[in-house]
Amino acid sequence: MASNDDPFRTADQLLQKIEAKIILVDFHAEATSEKISMGWYLDGRVTAVIGTHTHVPTADERVLPQGTAYITDVGMSGPYDGVIGVKKELVVNKFLNGMPVRFEPASGDVRLCAIVIDCDESTGRARSIERMMLS
Repeated sequence: MASNDDPFRTADQLLQKIEAKIILVDFHAEATSEKISMGWYLDGRVTAVIGTHTHVPTADERVLPQGTAYITDVGMSGPYDGVIGVKKELVVNKFLNGMPVRFEPASGDVRLCAIVIDCDESTGRARSIERMMLS
């Protein structure tokens, strides 16, 4: 990817402007290492760091030592009978042929991925985080 602003320093700058106790960070990143690093970096300064982007829910939800709820990827909401919500045949053929293809949504087996965070409204610290997948 092209050179972008440093998300860690950008988070520091944004947090200086926020006066809320409960702060949720949706960290849209590709690599799990980026998301996990941001969780540790913001531990105790935000209520939650919720990773997104890969469409696949991870099973690593936890409350970090300083009170930040964390999950690497909450997962997607959409059809699971495909590849990240796209008709599986189209994606498989793209990998086999190396040719671009117009993605079309898959159908059936629609699921909603979510998390529920319980937090202390006076401190903003998380008490628990629960992963959910509803169909």
